[in-house]
Amino acid sequence: MVKVNEVKFSDIYITPQKKAYIPDGKTQNGLMIFEPEDFDAFYALVEQTWDGKNPSYSVKYENIYYRVERTEAMDGIQYCARKMPEHVPPLASLGFSTELTRYLLSLSNMSGLILFSGPTGAGKTTSISSLLKEYLSIEGGFAYTIEDPTEMPLDGEYHSMEGGLGLCKQTQPPHGLWGEALKSALRSKPRFIMVGEIRTPDTASEVLRAATSGHLVLSTIHANNITDAINSMVKYAASTSMSEELAYDLFSRGMLGVLHQTLVGVKSKRPSVSYLFANPDTTKGDQVRGIIKTGKLNLATSIETQMTRLSRGMTIFPDL
Repeated sequence: MVKVNEVKFSDIYITPQKKAYIPDGKTQNGLMIFEPEDFDAFYALVEQTWDGKNPSYSVKYENIYYRVERTEAMDGIQYCARKMPEHVPPLASLGFSTELTRYLLSLSNMSGLILFSGPTGAGKTTSISSLLKEYLSIEGGFAYTIEDPTEMPLDGEYHSMEGGLGLCKQTQPPHGLWGEALKSALRSKPRFIMVGEIRTPDTASEVLRAATSGHLVLSTIHANNITDAINSMVKYAASTSMSEELAYDLFSRGMLGVLHQTLVGVKSKRPSVSYLFANPDTTKGDQVRGIIKTGKLNLATSIETQMTRLSRGMTIFPDL
């Protein structure tokens, strides 16, 4: 028999009857029964790690992290545990085009917001974690992450190409207060900030403020497309004392890029990505920033133009 960590899978589903299922790897959505020899030990860790409050949490089973969702079903407690990579993968290994990978890496010394959007399980967290690791390896500096739960092993020291050191500290929002965690992060004077997910109004408003105050901010949001991602971010922020007009203005000034990512394929999944970038040189005129500031997001032509230019090896912004 095999052990849990020896089998390649994305998620493991455990019913109240302690029966486990994983994707069968043969069909788009089919499952198969999973009976590893160490299942009881894995299940015990998942069950015992729950703090009695937060249904989303992380467990580390034999050096591999799992992100767990605990839910109450009609006949008991069920779990879904997503297996995270043992190491943060290089950006070049994720399946993005060479041109997109190169452009994302070129933003390492910029400030602003890079927002990955998409459905659940699309690899958004892996993408921003990989990108942050690359930035630390290029630029060095202090990175501060806010995640609930913590997913990828980013914490530690990095040796940068510039010769200096990078340092990443992974944190969780105290008592679920994402806004307070971001305020604390800013007081720590980080070069990079990674927010695992935009899920509250306070998070959205503080991320927008951080993105316009000299930091490079990476985050994710659930959305159906790029326009939906921008609107969702603004609607969240406008649920605080911030006006919708101010939220669009801050987004237009703080945006570096918004990407929408899904995964395609069955046995070997690869990302399908659309993207929209703003000119990182904010002293130059930029149509994308102008459109977003108005709140009338007619962005289809800009998205198509940028993706066509980059795919042909052309620069997105000729004046850079």
